[in-house]
Amino acid sequence: MNAPAPYLHFPGTAREALEFYQGVFGGELSAHTAAEMGREDLPGDAIAHAQLRGPVALYASDSAGDAPLRLEGLMLALLGAADPTTLRTWFAHLAADGEVVEDLQRRPWGASDGQVRDRFGVLWLIGYEHSGETDPASRAE
Repeated sequence: MNAPAPYLHFPGTAREALEFYQGVFGGELSAHTAAEMGREDLPGDAIAHAQLRGPVALYASDSAGDAPLRLEGLMLALLGAADPTTLRTWFAHLAADGEVVEDLQRRPWGASDGQVRDRFGVLWLIGYEHSGETDPASRAE
């Protein structure tokens, strides 16, 4: 059984967002325009359906209106989704042109986590458990 994957509706920026996420997370991106899918409720070059498959799975499309993407009371958690070095790299890339909500830092319970809102308005929780030898930066945090 597959885990749920978010499906994000962007206000005309789906291609830009998914190319950004592919640059951050890697993976394979497939995108289909409204023209390819025979949709007339969107401009022909708008993304009608796209999927990023890889270490992070996302679906996205352009919305039929110009409403901005709004995610209230929701964050996408990448807790332990990769090794600590990769997670720190993802955090830094998502923060570029975005906003660090809470620094990626060591917590009293021994794990590290932090929150970042990327330039598209998506809030991410990124964190990992410390296992000593596999995380050279854990000694510095």
